[in-house]
Amino acid sequence: MTSMLPFDFPKATRVQERPMIIDSFAGGGGASTGIEMALGRSPDVAINHDAAAISMHEANHPDSQHFNCNIWHVDPSDVVGNRRVGLAWFSPDCRHHSKAKGGKPVSKGVRDLAWVVVLWAKRVRPEVIMLENVEEFRDWGPLGPDQRPCKARKGQTFQKWTRELERLGYKLETRELRGCDYGAPTIRKRLFIVARCDGQPIVWPEPTHAPADDPRVIAGQLKPYVAAADIIDWTRPCPSIFATKQEVAEQMGLRVRRPLADPTLRRIARGVNRYVLEAEDPFLVPTARGAALGGLVQTGYGEREGQAPRALDPKRPLGTMVAGGSKHGVVSAFLAQHNSGPGMKNNAGRSAKAPLSTLTTRGSQQGLVSASLLSLHGVARRDADIRAPHPTICAGGTHSAVVGTFLRKYGGQEAEGLEEPVTVDIDGQTYAVVDIGMRMLTVEEMYRAQGFPGHYIIDRGADGRVFTKTEQTRMCGNSVCPPMAKALVEANCPHLVEEETAVAA
Repeated sequence: MTSMLPFDFPKATRVQERPMIIDSFAGGGGASTGIEMALGRSPDVAINHDAAAISMHEANHPDSQHFNCNIWHVDPSDVVGNRRVGLAWFSPDCRHHSKAKGGKPVSKGVRDLAWVVVLWAKRVRPEVIMLENVEEFRDWGPLGPDQRPCKARKGQTFQKWTRELERLGYKLETRELRGCDYGAPTIRKRLFIVARCDGQPIVWPEPTHAPADDPRVIAGQLKPYVAAADIIDWTRPCPSIFATKQEVAEQMGLRVRRPLADPTLRRIARGVNRYVLEAEDPFLVPTARGAALGGLVQTGYGEREGQAPRALDPKRPLGTMVAGGSKHGVVSAFLAQHNSGPGMKNNAGRSAKAPLSTLTTRGSQQGLVSASLLSLHGVARRDADIRAPHPTICAGGTHSAVVGTFLRKYGGQEAEGLEEPVTVDIDGQTYAVVDIGMRMLTVEEMYRAQGFPGHYIIDRGADGRVFTKTEQTRMCGNSVCPPMAKALVEANCPHLVEEETAVAA
C-alpha cells in the first residue's frame, strides 16, 4: 500500500520508545478523551476525514499527531515505523449499520470501513484493538440488488471479519455496554469489541453505577446513576409556549421561534399531566426562588393516536445521544407565588435568576417549577424521568426541549382567565397551573449528557475557526462516551501507563 497523503509520515526508529496509541475515526475526540482519562496521555496519532472534527480533536489533544484524510489513504507501516502499537481504537461510521437508518438503501463503502481494522492488524499488529459501533454491527452482511441488507445472509460479513482477526492471532470478544453504567449521564448503548494478541486476557469492566434503588447502591458498593437533571442549566429562561414569536426571541436572545406543531403541544400537555399533575414522586430541583418539580418526557413528531409519553426516571440516566441531535426537551411547570389571589397581577412566575420574594408569617409564598424532558423526534422513542440518564444525542441537530409548567399557590378563587384552573397538590398545598414553558437543550448540555468534561472545547477548532451549532451537535452525536472508553482502557491497558512511567524515568 502506498501512502496517498500530500505529506510524509515521520519514521519512528527507536524500538524502546513507549508503545503507540492510535485513534482511528477519531472524530471530535470522545474516545481519545476517555483514553487520556485512563492513561494520562492522549493518543499518539488521530485520524479522521472530517476537517471540523479533527480540528476540534486537535484543540483538545494538541499532543497528538493529526491526519485529516480518508482512512484508506493511511499506510499503518508509515505511521508506526518500528514502534510497537499498544492500543488501536476504531469507531467506524455506524450510520449504515444502525436501525435508525430505517429501510433506506445503505452504502457498501461505509459498511465496509471496519475492514481497515484488519489492515492495521496485518501491517503493525496492535497488541490491543478496541472497536465501538451500534449493536446492529453484528448483523453486517452482503447487500441485495436493492442496496439493502440481505436478510438471508445477515451477519455473514461480520463472521468473516472476526475470523480474519482470529486467523491473525487475535482473541476477540464482544459485549453491549451502556454509558450510564459507567458514570455517563446517558443510556446510550453500544457494541464494543476487544481483540488482543499479546496473550493477556480480555477484561470487561464492572459497572460503577446503577439505579438509586439498586441494592448495590443502597449498600454503597456502586454509585447512583448520573441524572439528566444534573446536566441541565436550570438558570436558563424557559419561554412560554403561549408567548408570541417575538416575545420568545426577546427572552432567549435568539432568532424567532416558529409556532409549535399540534402533536408537540399534545405531547407537552400529556407530559405535564403525567409528570406534574399526577406524579406520585415529583422531582424537586433547588432554584434561586424555591424549587423545581419535574420529570422527563420523550415524544416524537409523528404522534400516533393514543400514544402517551412515558416517564424517564429522574434517578436514571438520559437516553442515547445520536448523530441526528438530542431528541428531548425539558418541560417545566412553574408554580407561581400567590399572595392576594390567583388573579393578582405580575405574579405568574419569576425567572430562576430572580431573587427569592418576601417570606411572610404564613410561610413561603413561592411557587415551584415542575420540569420534564420532552423528545421532539420519533414515535418509538423511550421516555424517562428527568432523574434518569439522558437519551441518545443525535448528530443532525437537537430535538430535546426543556418544558416548564408554571404553578402558583391556589386558595380557591378563580384565576384570571381560568374558569376552571388546573390544580395540583404538593405537600398538602394546592397550586394552579398558570403557564407552560419550553426550550431546546443547548449544545453544552448535550456534551455534558454524553459524558465530556466541562472544560472540553466544543465551539472552535485548533485554528480558531468557530464551529456552527450543526457541526458541534454532529460531533457530539458521533462521539464515543468518554467514560466508556476510560473504563475499557483502564481494564485492558494498565501496562501502557506503567511503561510510560518507566520510559520517563
